[in-house]
Amino acid sequence: MPRPLWTGAISFGLVTIPVKVVSATQDHSIHFRQVHLEDLGRVRTRKVCELDGEALSQDEIGKGYELSKEQTVPITDEELDRIPLPTAKAIEIVAFVDAGSVDPIRISDSYYLAIDGKVAEKPYTLLRRALERSDKVAVAKFAWHNRERLGLLRVREGAIVLHSMRWPDEVRSPESLAPRQVELDDEEIERAVQLTDTMALDSIAGFRDTYRDALEELLTAKSEGREIPQPAEGAEHEEGKVVDLMAALNASVEAARESRGEDGGGEATVHEMRPRKKTAPRRTASSGTSTTGRKKAAASGKAAGRKAGAGKTAAAKKTTGTKRTARKRSAS
Repeated sequence: MPRPLWTGAISFGLVTIPVKVVSATQDHSIHFRQVHLEDLGRVRTRKVCELDGEALSQDEIGKGYELSKEQTVPITDEELDRIPLPTAKAIEIVAFVDAGSVDPIRISDSYYLAIDGKVAEKPYTLLRRALERSDKVAVAKFAWHNRERLGLLRVREGAIVLHSMRWPDEVRSPESLAPRQVELDDEEIERAVQLTDTMALDSIAGFRDTYRDALEELLTAKSEGREIPQPAEGAEHEEGKVVDLMAALNASVEAARESRGEDGGGEATVHEMRPRKKTAPRRTASSGTSTTGRKKAAASGKAAGRKAGAGKTAAAKKTTGTKRTARKRSAS
């Protein structure tokens, strides 16, 4: 189990549950250090006082609140600890709500709540069963790092999870960001809904951080003196292109079906919407014939037609002459 980050208790009505808070997530990002390019010596950040220019140790650094550029009020950790805070060592449940009523944008970091001793086993299980049976999540207040926070408690694989939440005034309004009026056809909306159905998954557990995999491969190759792997060729995204929205949706649906091995049921392509220009005829891949070639072919066709017509006329004259000779013989 990871090292506990915080110890306290869950306050559930008159029930107290001693718990330890441990991180529920891990950071797998690859971190770099700043180095001197000439000798790869590490470059460190020094904490320097801007008044006397001296580098300071951690013992010489404290907290201060800047009232103005001319006045700063110093504050100590002891003074902060003496501020009365009811939730200083408790996760106080204040309400139960439906999970769907919580805006995901307010959810921040996540932590597991582990029992702290045998005495916590029964009340911990009681709270877990209550959350599971009610299909609700618990809203709680707790204090951490000299600050009161809002939290959300839910059950995940038999353990209670604490999600740190942002206060309502910490979430910016998107009012000025979304476009106001855009005309859409019902067919476009229906096709977009069809795309969401085609791309639907039961689980997202199979996704991987492909950038991190490529970065690890790059670092391994450099450390072993091997040739640096070249990126795979892919479709480049061209900025500023106006595309036919319906054609793009059709193509997206077909691509999603093909990736799942489903029958596409027809071709769909993306058509670029560009201004019409009068240009010279170009050779096309579908015909494989130039404009000059098409003219020659047309001329050849006409000549062949004239020859065929002449042949038909000669045949008709011969037939007429034969009939006349036969009539004369019959009369004699």
